[in-house]
Amino acid sequence: MIRKILFSLFTLFTICSVQAQKNNPTPIVYIIPIKKMIEPALLYVVRRGVDEATRENAAAIIFEMDTPGGAVNAAEGIVNAITQTEIPTYTFVENDAFSAGAIIALATEHIYMAQGSVIGAATPMMMGPTGGIKEMPKEVQEKMTSAVAALVRSAAEQGKHDKQLAEAMVRADIEYSINGTVISEKGRLLTLTNEEASQLVGEDQHPLLSEGTVKDIDALLETIGLSNAEKRILKITSTEKLARLIAGIAPILMMIGLGGIWLEIKTPGFGIFGIAGITCLLLFFFGHHIAGLAGMEDILLFILGIALLIVEIFIIPGFGVVGIGGLLLIFFSLINAMMEHVPGKWRPISFSIESFSGPLLKVALSFLGSLALVFIVGKFLPKTKMFKNITLDSISSKPIEDRGLIGKTGVAHSDLRPGGTAYFSSQKMDVVTLGDYIHSETPVRIVEVHGNRIVVETISQK
Repeated sequence: MIRKILFSLFTLFTICSVQAQKNNPTPIVYIIPIKKMIEPALLYVVRRGVDEATRENAAAIIFEMDTPGGAVNAAEGIVNAITQTEIPTYTFVENDAFSAGAIIALATEHIYMAQGSVIGAATPMMMGPTGGIKEMPKEVQEKMTSAVAALVRSAAEQGKHDKQLAEAMVRADIEYSINGTVISEKGRLLTLTNEEASQLVGEDQHPLLSEGTVKDIDALLETIGLSNAEKRILKITSTEKLARLIAGIAPILMMIGLGGIWLEIKTPGFGIFGIAGITCLLLFFFGHHIAGLAGMEDILLFILGIALLIVEIFIIPGFGVVGIGGLLLIFFSLINAMMEHVPGKWRPISFSIESFSGPLLKVALSFLGSLALVFIVGKFLPKTKMFKNITLDSISSKPIEDRGLIGKTGVAHSDLRPGGTAYFSSQKMDVVTLGDYIHSETPVRIVEVHGNRIVVETISQK
């Protein structure tokens, strides 16, 4: 009897322990290192880290910082990513947090610093082509300083830090004092040591900037009550470096992709244009997907847009609602793929014109570039030996060797885009134009015969 009671108690204790573990899983903390120069590739890592932390319901995100600064646009993107998460954010200044690093730190809710570390000096500087600092004209300097000052105030407001302190890190003409003591005189940018940043100020005796001096990340986790948390440290992968390159050449990829698909639609069979177009667009969506921008919905919308365009061209006569709808879907998918998104969400962070202007301009330029590409290829490529070789097998499976065909007239049976069919007397033949678009039922004349390749033009051209 006693054994049964003990066994029942043991079983109950085991079940309760398992249930407690399920209800209280080990907390997860994401650690994102910000080391050396801050560059666009780091922005992709931060987006990925915030996205993963959101999906895993992490207890905290910690930025481990030791940086001289870097690209302000990358820092602004990181601040935006921090702004969109509801997970508590921390910065641990291991050594230095200058310039763009200070801006990022100010956007986080909590700042801790190691002994001997410093933070501040966030004024903008222009780098020369050799890597040195380049002197800027006064009007340019003021414009950039004003923009960075606004960014750093916004970051400080997000992190609930003193906005005047933040601006003193950017503008040397601001004097900053606390408790009646001048910390930063006019003519000097504000830079704080760990001791200065953690001093208590105000009637409520709150920390000036840093909530305390800790030895390392483990000590920080112990301080905030997460010493048992699972640490996940993010690193820049080779694919994220590739994403940086792809984002830089996005307009070129879109131009070649859209132009290649359009040329493939206009030519018979499937060849080099389709392969080049699809490859470029896959690279475009792949790169922006890695960057945390494009999702599968963008790819599906793009494919649907292409499908509607093909239906409009080959099945429905004329060009109407279906074709326009296809173009709009293509246009929207490309723009949305370059917009900043809330981690884990499909919609953009903002629908303001400022947010859309960059992606909108890139897509518009790509559309214009693809039209120019189609025109150039359609006008000059058919006359090249390479084009004749790659289109030889796609024109007709039956060899035509009668040179007497040149000059023969007939009527286009289908639209020639530039490939299609035409009737000459009662004989139906596969033909191709010199790149021009010819509607069906248009009178045509054979001007060239190269093996299986019959080239025609409209009779009105002569």
